[in-house]
Amino acid sequence: MGQGYNRNRGGGGGGNRRRSGGGYGRGKKSGPSFSYDKLEHVGVPLEDVKYDAPRTFEEMPINDRLKKNILALGYEHPTEIQDKTFETVANIEDVIGIANTGTGKTGAFLIPIINNLLEDDDVFQTLVVLPTRELAEQVEQEFQKLAKGLDLYTICCIGGTPVYRDIKKLRRFQHIVVGTPGRLCDLVKQGKLKLTDFSILVIDEFDRLLDMGFSEDVFMLADEMRDRDQTLLFSATIEPNQEKLIHKLMDDPIELKVSSGTTTAEHITQEIVRCTRDEKFDKLLSMLQTNEFEKVLIFAETKSTVSDIAYQLKREKIAVDEIHGDKTQDYRKKALARFKSDKVQVLVATDVAARGLDISNVTQVINYEVPRTYDSYIHRIGRTGRAGKAGHAYTFITSKGGGSGGGSRERRPRRDDRTGNREDRGGDRRERSNTRSRDDRSSGGGRDDRRSSGSSDRSSGGSDRSGKREYKGYRDRPASRGRRD
Repeated sequence: MGQGYNRNRGGGGGGNRRRSGGGYGRGKKSGPSFSYDKLEHVGVPLEDVKYDAPRTFEEMPINDRLKKNILALGYEHPTEIQDKTFETVANIEDVIGIANTGTGKTGAFLIPIINNLLEDDDVFQTLVVLPTRELAEQVEQEFQKLAKGLDLYTICCIGGTPVYRDIKKLRRFQHIVVGTPGRLCDLVKQGKLKLTDFSILVIDEFDRLLDMGFSEDVFMLADEMRDRDQTLLFSATIEPNQEKLIHKLMDDPIELKVSSGTTTAEHITQEIVRCTRDEKFDKLLSMLQTNEFEKVLIFAETKSTVSDIAYQLKREKIAVDEIHGDKTQDYRKKALARFKSDKVQVLVATDVAARGLDISNVTQVINYEVPRTYDSYIHRIGRTGRAGKAGHAYTFITSKGGGSGGGSRERRPRRDDRTGNREDRGGDRRERSNTRSRDDRSSGGGRDDRRSSGSSDRSSGGSDRSGKREYKGYRDRPASRGRRD
């Protein structure tokens, strides 16, 4: 399978990263880290710049059986990231691939890995780590399509699903294990997932993983793969402050960019909706009741706010569904499917739906609450205006005072807990099996999802403590931040 790298990964790194913000609604709340001026923009039509691939998949050095599956899926030409990374990934080099969402990053690492499995007699295993359950399932589905009939096997290990199913499937050899950090770390700690002999580590949406506070878990998984031959890192953006962490994972990686590495939304028309708090929901309702709002994605910062919005919209006879960290994975999957198939007009979500999900024809994105960072804002509104189509985004900015002249009375949350628990980042990491030790439970603080079963997850109750773990070999690495799911 080629020669591996002799890696020296020291500890290093700063201490605990300071958390931002507290509970929503009551107490002090930190505001966004950017100017509201950025939230107004007249969309500029995208130039239709199509990558002119110098070769077809038929002409690429790909195993004939895999090539047959690729062509059967209707793919004739590789995307730019697939074309530029194929030989490098196939040659077992460390790679950083920078490409925007929707440019074929998944195929960029799956196609050469599957090809090597077919061409090489030395069978190897690959671990693919992603920030959200939905993204992990998308990668698993793509692998199954590409590897159809090739006697290659994969498993998707994510929170919100029964852990015993993962344990049962792991009894047989799996060529590719896909999952979110929380469930993967649980399985490793239980001794059900042994990464010692895994050869390749793929980290997709790396910037999102760090933003959600998963750096500690990623380093744990990397350290468990003691003699890995290759590390592949794919992301839409790379921030300068992330480069130090990247170089702790990789030795002299080859960087391949097919985008600038920064996020933009120049083609999306962006508007601010100003109102008082008392007027806010009525303003939202009046917008949704017009004909132009056909397929709308609404973002809020907390799980409880998402549920409150969905509850009130249902009372107003709006076809709506919701996804957030307190929903089981089965519910989230079905809600997303209903929205994709236009069975519901509105989907209300936390940032779990802000990146990577392939949802077509979203006519508007509404930020019911302003996200804390501009990068999060860009990824949210990027769910509209896809595939070259026009998009429209609205952001609510509310004044502190009550309504003046005609505003309706403020609608109170339907829950007794009116603190509006801020979305506990990284709910997948917080899903721990019932078999874990008491020491693990005591380190976790108020966790979002305590159980790995398919039953309803528990709310964190507003707690946002880190529950810092100390894994052998990387105690000095940056600790996890407060998280969103």
